[in-house]
Amino acid sequence: MKSNLIKGKSMIKSFADKETEKVYEQKFSKKLPRSIQKVALRKLLMIDNAMSVNDLRIPPANHLERLTGDRQGQYSIKINAQYRICFSIENQNDFTHVEIVDYHRG
Repeated sequence: MKSNLIKGKSMIKSFADKETEKVYEQKFSKKLPRSIQKVALRKLLMIDNAMSVNDLRIPPANHLERLTGDRQGQYSIKINAQYRICFSIENQNDFTHVEIVDYHRG
């Protein structure tokens, strides 16, 4: 799956941290488990190619969720049982503050 970034139409407008950005750029992150980085990249490219948040409902294994509490206003999709990609949406289809998080640590 190729990123819209090549065409200048990237839907990811910003990253919340450098480690997520490294994974997106296909660079190895020392701070994230090696075992999740390939799946995380695939999911980041899904986000980058999505025209709206609803596009992320497929495949159902993404487990797209609107978050509450400290992360109210954000969404997440599942990488595995422990890790998620969290993000905000601006202007209806700009994905911002994209980050890979250990869901058990917050």
